[in-house]
Amino acid sequence: MAKIKIFYVEDEPFLGRIVKESLESREFEVTMITDGADALASFKETQPDICVLDIMLPTKDGYTIAREIRQIAPAIPIIFVTAKTQTDDLIKGFESGGNDYIRKPFSMEELIVRINNLLQITQHQKSISTQEYIDIGSYQFVPLRYELRYKDSVKKLSHRESTLLQTLAENKNVTVLRKDILLKLWGDDSFFNSRNLDVYITKLRDYLKEDDSIEIITIKGVGYHFVAG
Repeated sequence: MAKIKIFYVEDEPFLGRIVKESLESREFEVTMITDGADALASFKETQPDICVLDIMLPTKDGYTIAREIRQIAPAIPIIFVTAKTQTDDLIKGFESGGNDYIRKPFSMEELIVRINNLLQITQHQKSISTQEYIDIGSYQFVPLRYELRYKDSVKKLSHRESTLLQTLAENKNVTVLRKDILLKLWGDDSFFNSRNLDVYITKLRDYLKEDDSIEIITIKGVGYHFVAG
Protein backbone atom coordinates (compact mmCIF):
# COMPACT_ATOMS: atom_id res chain seq x y z
CA MET A 1 0.00 0.00 0.00
CA ALA A 2 1.37 3.41 -1.00
CA LYS A 3 2.28 5.77 1.79
CA ILE A 4 0.31 8.97 2.29
CA LYS A 5 2.43 11.87 1.06
CA ILE A 6 2.55 14.98 3.26
CA PHE A 7 3.89 18.32 2.02
CA TYR A 8 5.20 20.12 5.11
CA VAL A 9 6.40 23.75 5.12
CA GLU A 10 8.07 24.87 8.37
CA ASP A 11 10.97 27.29 8.92
CA GLU A 12 11.87 26.21 12.47
CA PRO A 13 14.48 23.47 11.88
CA PHE A 14 14.20 21.83 15.30
CA LEU A 15 10.40 21.62 15.27
CA GLY A 16 10.37 20.64 11.62
CA ARG A 17 12.78 17.76 12.15
CA ILE A 18 10.78 16.40 15.10
CA VAL A 19 7.48 16.57 13.20
CA LYS A 20 8.96 15.08 10.03
CA GLU A 21 10.61 12.16 11.84
CA SER A 22 7.52 11.52 13.95
CA LEU A 23 5.27 11.39 10.88
CA GLU A 24 7.71 9.16 9.03
CA SER A 25 7.78 6.77 12.01
CA ARG A 26 4.00 6.42 11.47
CA GLU A 27 4.53 5.41 7.84
CA PHE A 28 3.80 8.79 6.24
CA GLU A 29 6.05 10.06 3.45
CA VAL A 30 7.07 13.64 4.26
CA THR A 31 8.59 16.34 2.06
CA MET A 32 9.68 19.30 4.20
CA ILE A 33 10.43 22.78 2.86
CA THR A 34 11.81 25.58 5.05
CA ASP A 35 11.40 28.59 2.77
CA GLY A 36 8.10 29.73 1.30
CA ALA A 37 9.82 30.79 -1.92
CA ASP A 38 10.54 27.13 -2.75
CA ALA A 39 7.11 25.81 -1.81
CA LEU A 40 5.14 25.91 -5.05
CA ALA A 41 7.84 24.32 -7.22
CA SER A 42 8.35 21.58 -4.65
CA PHE A 43 4.60 21.01 -4.35
CA LYS A 44 4.29 20.51 -8.10
CA GLU A 45 7.16 18.04 -8.09
CA THR A 46 5.96 16.12 -5.02
CA GLN A 47 2.23 15.88 -5.82
CA PRO A 48 1.28 15.18 -2.19
CA ASP A 49 -1.98 13.95 -0.68
CA ILE A 50 -2.18 16.68 1.99
CA CYS A 51 -0.38 19.91 2.95
CA VAL A 52 0.69 21.10 6.40
CA LEU A 53 1.71 24.75 6.18
CA ASP A 54 3.18 27.06 8.79
CA ILE A 55 1.78 30.58 8.44
CA MET A 56 4.81 32.67 9.42
CA LEU A 57 7.52 31.89 6.88
CA PRO A 58 10.43 33.74 5.29
CA THR A 59 9.95 35.19 1.80
CA LYS A 60 6.36 33.98 1.34
CA ASP A 61 3.77 33.28 4.06
CA GLY A 62 1.48 30.28 4.39
CA TYR A 63 -1.61 32.20 3.26
CA THR A 64 0.03 33.02 -0.07
CA ILE A 65 1.31 29.47 -0.54
CA ALA A 66 -2.19 28.08 0.12
CA ARG A 67 -3.75 30.39 -2.46
CA GLU A 68 -1.14 29.38 -5.04
CA ILE A 69 -1.64 25.67 -4.32
CA ARG A 70 -5.42 26.08 -4.62
CA GLN A 71 -4.95 27.44 -8.16
CA ILE A 72 -3.43 24.15 -9.33
CA ALA A 73 -4.98 21.67 -6.88
CA PRO A 74 -8.43 22.91 -5.81
CA ALA A 75 -9.34 19.82 -3.80
CA ILE A 76 -6.16 19.07 -1.84
CA PRO A 77 -6.55 19.26 1.97
CA ILE A 78 -4.55 22.00 3.70
CA ILE A 79 -3.83 22.28 7.43
CA PHE A 80 -2.35 25.50 8.80
CA VAL A 81 0.10 25.41 11.70
CA THR A 82 -0.02 28.70 13.57
CA ALA A 83 1.12 30.45 16.70
CA LYS A 84 -1.52 33.10 16.04
CA THR A 85 -4.59 33.13 18.24
CA GLN A 86 -6.66 35.98 16.84
CA THR A 87 -9.94 34.96 15.22
CA ASP A 88 -9.27 37.24 12.23
CA ASP A 89 -6.02 35.43 11.51
CA LEU A 90 -7.71 32.04 11.53
CA ILE A 91 -10.56 33.25 9.32
CA LYS A 92 -7.96 34.63 6.91
CA GLY A 93 -6.43 31.16 6.84
CA PHE A 94 -9.74 29.54 5.89
CA GLU A 95 -10.41 32.18 3.25
CA SER A 96 -6.99 31.63 1.67
CA GLY A 97 -7.76 27.94 1.17
CA GLY A 98 -7.11 26.20 4.49
CA ASN A 99 -9.35 23.36 5.61
CA ASP A 100 -8.16 23.09 9.20
CA TYR A 101 -5.65 24.56 11.64
CA ILE A 102 -3.61 23.48 14.62
CA ARG A 103 -2.03 25.85 17.14
CA LYS A 104 1.56 25.72 18.35
CA PRO A 105 2.57 24.04 20.56
CA PHE A 106 0.75 20.88 19.50
CA SER A 107 1.02 17.16 20.14
CA MET A 108 1.86 14.76 17.35
CA GLU A 109 -1.22 12.74 18.26
CA GLU A 110 -3.46 15.74 17.59
CA LEU A 111 -1.74 16.52 14.28
CA ILE A 112 -2.09 12.93 13.08
CA VAL A 113 -5.77 12.84 14.08
CA ARG A 114 -6.38 16.04 12.12
CA ILE A 115 -4.48 14.72 9.09
CA ASN A 116 -6.40 11.44 9.05
CA ASN A 117 -9.73 13.17 9.66
CA LEU A 118 -9.22 15.62 6.82
CA LEU A 119 -8.11 12.87 4.45
CA GLN A 120 -11.24 10.87 5.31
CA ILE A 121 -13.48 13.87 4.68
CA THR A 122 -11.82 14.54 1.33
CA GLN A 123 -12.02 10.90 0.28
CA HIS A 124 -15.66 10.72 1.31
CA GLN A 125 -16.44 13.79 -0.76
CA LYS A 126 -14.74 12.26 -3.80
CA SER A 127 -16.53 8.94 -3.39
CA ILE A 128 -19.99 10.50 -3.21
CA SER A 129 -19.36 13.01 -5.98
CA THR A 130 -20.13 10.55 -8.75
CA GLN A 131 -22.50 13.03 -10.38
CA GLU A 132 -20.92 15.64 -12.57
CA TYR A 133 -23.29 18.20 -11.11
CA ILE A 134 -26.18 18.61 -8.67
CA ASP A 135 -29.20 20.73 -9.53
CA ILE A 136 -30.16 23.10 -6.71
CA GLY A 137 -33.19 25.09 -7.84
CA SER A 138 -32.00 27.38 -10.62
CA TYR A 139 -28.36 26.67 -9.74
CA GLN A 140 -26.01 23.95 -10.85
CA PHE A 141 -23.47 22.78 -8.29
CA VAL A 142 -20.32 21.00 -9.51
CA PRO A 143 -18.71 19.47 -6.39
CA LEU A 144 -15.44 18.25 -7.91
CA ARG A 145 -14.77 21.65 -9.45
CA TYR A 146 -15.96 23.60 -6.41
CA GLU A 147 -18.28 25.61 -8.65
CA LEU A 148 -21.77 27.02 -8.18
CA ARG A 149 -23.26 28.06 -11.52
CA TYR A 150 -26.18 30.39 -12.11
CA LYS A 151 -27.09 31.28 -15.70
CA ASP A 152 -23.84 32.59 -17.20
CA SER A 153 -22.02 33.21 -13.91
CA VAL A 154 -19.74 30.83 -12.03
CA LYS A 155 -18.95 31.18 -8.32
CA LYS A 156 -15.80 29.41 -7.13
CA LEU A 157 -16.30 27.89 -3.69
CA SER A 158 -13.75 27.09 -1.01
CA HIS A 159 -13.30 23.47 0.05
CA ARG A 160 -15.35 23.98 3.21
CA GLU A 161 -18.09 25.94 1.41
CA SER A 162 -18.35 23.15 -1.14
CA THR A 163 -18.47 20.42 1.53
CA LEU A 164 -21.17 22.29 3.45
CA LEU A 165 -23.30 22.91 0.36
CA GLN A 166 -22.95 19.28 -0.71
CA THR A 167 -23.97 18.09 2.75
CA LEU A 168 -27.10 20.27 2.65
CA ALA A 169 -27.92 19.35 -0.96
CA GLU A 170 -27.66 15.63 -0.24
CA ASN A 171 -30.05 16.07 2.69
CA LYS A 172 -32.59 18.29 0.95
CA ASN A 173 -35.82 18.66 2.93
CA VAL A 174 -34.21 16.87 5.88
CA THR A 175 -32.92 18.55 9.04
CA VAL A 176 -29.16 18.10 9.38
CA LEU A 177 -27.84 18.31 12.93
CA ARG A 178 -25.50 21.21 13.61
CA LYS A 179 -23.14 18.93 15.55
CA ASP A 180 -22.90 16.50 12.63
CA ILE A 181 -21.96 19.33 10.26
CA LEU A 182 -19.30 20.61 12.66
CA LEU A 183 -17.75 17.17 13.06
CA LYS A 184 -17.76 16.62 9.30
CA LEU A 185 -16.25 19.99 8.38
CA TRP A 186 -13.90 20.63 11.29
CA GLY A 187 -13.59 17.41 13.24
CA ASP A 188 -14.89 18.96 16.46
CA ASP A 189 -17.83 21.05 17.66
CA SER A 190 -15.99 23.76 19.60
CA PHE A 191 -17.48 27.20 20.10
CA PHE A 192 -14.98 28.74 17.67
CA ASN A 193 -15.90 26.29 14.90
CA SER A 194 -19.57 26.81 15.67
CA ARG A 195 -19.18 30.53 15.02
CA ASN A 196 -17.31 29.76 11.81
CA LEU A 197 -20.23 27.60 10.69
CA ASP A 198 -22.56 30.56 11.17
CA VAL A 199 -20.33 32.57 8.83
CA TYR A 200 -20.37 29.84 6.16
CA ILE A 201 -24.15 29.44 6.34
CA THR A 202 -24.51 33.20 5.82
CA LYS A 203 -22.20 32.99 2.80
CA LEU A 204 -24.20 30.15 1.22
CA ARG A 205 -27.45 32.04 1.72
CA ASP A 206 -25.93 34.98 -0.11
CA TYR A 207 -24.63 32.78 -2.94
CA LEU A 208 -28.11 31.23 -3.41
CA LYS A 209 -30.18 34.40 -3.03
CA GLU A 210 -31.14 34.66 -6.72
CA ASP A 211 -33.61 31.77 -6.37
CA ASP A 212 -36.45 32.47 -3.91
CA SER A 213 -37.37 28.78 -3.77
CA ILE A 214 -34.09 27.96 -2.01
CA GLU A 215 -33.91 28.42 1.74
CA ILE A 216 -31.53 27.35 4.49
CA ILE A 217 -33.72 27.31 7.58
CA THR A 218 -32.07 27.48 10.99
CA ILE A 219 -33.66 25.14 13.51
CA LYS A 220 -32.44 26.79 16.71
CA GLY A 221 -30.50 24.44 18.94
CA VAL A 222 -30.79 21.61 16.42
CA GLY A 223 -29.38 22.31 12.96
CA TYR A 224 -30.41 23.32 9.44
CA HIS A 225 -33.22 22.39 7.07
CA PHE A 226 -32.38 22.87 3.39
CA VAL A 227 -35.28 23.60 1.05
CA ALA A 228 -34.71 23.80 -2.72
CA GLY A 229 -37.23 23.84 -5.55
